[in-house]
Amino acid sequence: MIEFHLEARSGVAPYLQLVHQVRHALRLGLLREGDQLPTVKEVVGRIAINPNTVLKAYRELERDGLVAGRPGVGTFVTRGLADTTLAAQGPLRSELVRWLGKARRAGLDDECIEALFTNTFRSLSERGIA
Repeated sequence: MIEFHLEARSGVAPYLQLVHQVRHALRLGLLREGDQLPTVKEVVGRIAINPNTVLKAYRELERDGLVAGRPGVGTFVTRGLADTTLAAQGPLRSELVRWLGKARRAGLDDECIEALFTNTFRSLSERGIA
């Protein structure tokens, strides 16, 4: 089962953080069709979030066709994200592991690595390259 977390300083709305975490878990194959998401009550108890925020995230995931709620039972994954398993990403993952090793040897810590990646990715996306 997925364990949600919130980054208060991310600038991303809490419900979107939950949506992104589910989509990320689907891409990585950590969540599969039939898996149950934590109940709203469980999420609220673990990360101190408004229940309506969790419901909003789950509704968005439902609109995207990724999950479906079953009254009285819970919310379940209805489909994964096609061709995005770790196995399909193997060669890219290997390159990324090598790059991360180079970044570590260059003296970068986790925060610096994440900032460098995010900044580069956003810059390329804005120019329509990524």
